[in-house]
Amino acid sequence: MTFNHSIIENSHIINNQSNNNNEENLINIHNLDKNLSSMSLNENIPNIDSHNVDSINNLKTLTNSTNSTISSTISSNVSSNVSSNVSSRQNSIYRHNHCHNQKPLNVSNAHIVNNLNEYEFDNLPDANDISLPNHFINDINEISIDIGGSLAKMVYFTKDSKLNNGVRINFYKIETDKISQFIEFIKKTITELIQVNNNKYQITLIATGGGSHKYYNMLTNELTYLNCKIQKEDEMQCLIIGMDFFITGIKNEIFYYDDVNNKYVEIDCENESFNETIESNDSNQLISSVYPYLLVNIGSGVSMIRVTGPNEGNFERVGGSSLGGGTLWGLLSILTDCNSFDEMLEMASNGNNENVDLLVGDIYGMSYDKIGLKSNHIASSMGKVFKEVIDKNDKNDETKLSRVERLNKFNQKDIARSLLYAVSYNIGQIAYLQAQRYNLKKIYFAGSYIRNHNQTIRTLSFAINFWSNGEKKAYFLNHEGYLGAMGAFLMRRNE
Repeated sequence: MTFNHSIIENSHIINNQSNNNNEENLINIHNLDKNLSSMSLNENIPNIDSHNVDSINNLKTLTNSTNSTISSTISSNVSSNVSSNVSSRQNSIYRHNHCHNQKPLNVSNAHIVNNLNEYEFDNLPDANDISLPNHFINDINEISIDIGGSLAKMVYFTKDSKLNNGVRINFYKIETDKISQFIEFIKKTITELIQVNNNKYQITLIATGGGSHKYYNMLTNELTYLNCKIQKEDEMQCLIIGMDFFITGIKNEIFYYDDVNNKYVEIDCENESFNETIESNDSNQLISSVYPYLLVNIGSGVSMIRVTGPNEGNFERVGGSSLGGGTLWGLLSILTDCNSFDEMLEMASNGNNENVDLLVGDIYGMSYDKIGLKSNHIASSMGKVFKEVIDKNDKNDETKLSRVERLNKFNQKDIARSLLYAVSYNIGQIAYLQAQRYNLKKIYFAGSYIRNHNQTIRTLSFAINFWSNGEKKAYFLNHEGYLGAMGAFLMRRNE
């Protein structure tokens, strides 16, 4: 029997179960009663209301403490001219080097807001806010959007009501086919920002993504009465700038899945051992610790970008795949009763792919240790379906099943789990090959496909570990779906 090289492990689901210990480097995922005590991961996931899936998966925290992201603080005047050869938290003022006239942000003591008590509303946000306690709201007269093929995302700033000064970076997303609802939210946000700034500034909407072109006229017509200026920016450049901000400007934004200890580990890009130890302020040392890396951005499709440095032009799209989030969404829209991507992820979390996938053990009755294949490795995704439907029932017209009857022979949850594995493992393998091609040690996965979903993260992590024989890790971001929108906000100001 000849196997396809996409044979992968049939890993099991992770559960988030309360734990009384605040273990260092353990990401906690709050449960339905909003308990923020630490949580470990085991093999059985509880049933979760689909309305809360994003909030539950996104509100991950290491501890309730919000430590300083830097050792010293300078003036909070973000208009000050800070000279630096590298985008970083250096001098507390974040500036990227991908274009001139950038939007600077004071990131002194910046942190992800993990404590639920610091939110003033009942509905949890799509992604945790980021607090910038030393940046002032009167410096903000922009909002930014990233309209993709499946989702429209927005980054906007509000005054932090928990602090005398300071702002919150807020995140919002909605399906792109609900563009009218998205525009209404934009108008509401612009109106509130105008009021906060006493109508002193013209508001700029910085737009990126394919939808910034497709819906440009619609946005212009809808926002004219607000005297809002629309500024379009390049999608790929915004993506890299947003990535740069999150991994160098925000502490504990990055995390990975530790398979050995069955837990998530949050890391700080400037301090963690996966980077070279930085013992001075030498910008060359900082550059070598962050770059190069491969960014795998998974949206409707997949783009893989090699990033070699912090300056303009230091990135290149080296590959991708048409099999991405849109593929999974499309197939499960036909094969299941789910009405949203979040429902599909929840369904996949509770499925058993062994009922539809053909495993190595199904063929050999055991592992194939000689070539490193375990009995629970997947030999063929959805490989049992044909035998179950055709071999047993459709050999003659009398027993032939209708399409509905065929679907009813399988649990929708099992199908969802199988297809999630198929798409994710395929992306993971291609990402590994691109990293090998360019000798890149770090592989970051981002994009709205991931949704901080446990099984997706674990699947991509296993794929990288499997193909690299444990030499590489898959890294993820807490705000993985907002790279483009965040990068758009930080782009050049029109002069």
